[in-house]
Amino acid sequence: MTTQMHLAAQYLAAAGISFLKKKNDDSHTNLGFSIEKGTLYTRPLNPSRDILSLNYNLFALEWNSHNSTKTLQLDGTSHAEVLQWIRCMAKDSDINTPYNYALHYELPYTITDDYIYTLKDPDRLRELVAFRKLSKSAIQEFLQNNLLNSEIRIWPHHFDTGAFASLEDESGLAIGLGLAIPDTMCNDYYFYISGYQSHDSLDTSDFKPLTTGKWYNEGFKGAVLPISGVNKTTIIAFFEEAFTAYKN
Repeated sequence: MTTQMHLAAQYLAAAGISFLKKKNDDSHTNLGFSIEKGTLYTRPLNPSRDILSLNYNLFALEWNSHNSTKTLQLDGTSHAEVLQWIRCMAKDSDINTPYNYALHYELPYTITDDYIYTLKDPDRLRELVAFRKLSKSAIQEFLQNNLLNSEIRIWPHHFDTGAFASLEDESGLAIGLGLAIPDTMCNDYYFYISGYQSHDSLDTSDFKPLTTGKWYNEGFKGAVLPISGVNKTTIIAFFEEAFTAYKN
């Protein structure tokens, strides 16, 4: 289900690429997440502020206009059918720019026109949306507690929920933190936090071991905490302990 949701999120990213002004930091492609609705969503795509969203609870794409929501169920739907539906929605919303499914980054899997989405495991999908809700809530609280300012966005390339904030002092320290999907570093969803000075990641080899989680210093430099068995309190404590280590 992670693979299918990652692939489905690319329709939203492609809408940002197709319809929005390009940003140097690629933020026109990143996505918001609604805890209340359980949806990923684009930035507003036209002057009417229409958005394209991906609903975890329904396993569906939604085209949200100011006065209506139109839904496409993904279960049993092909990639080609999804593209056709989005183009129809854009046309109906008076978006004249063509919708192109053309990504400028590589994913770990490919998709063809005849690829069919299948709701194989509803329980896993409910778990995945719970992960997104937990991560956004924990990151929000950590940022507020430390008077840090950042959007919390899902980046479609790596499909992580992430935030990046600079300290409002003379240190020049910035931190990136979030929730990542399973990869070569961890076979579970995991929380991460890393420190930066002038966009260079900081060495962690001399840091004291963490109460929860683990420091890494090869490739990724930062701290990692697998999601299994943790709660919001544990996650925030993990972020706080790692953050303190960077500040000291």
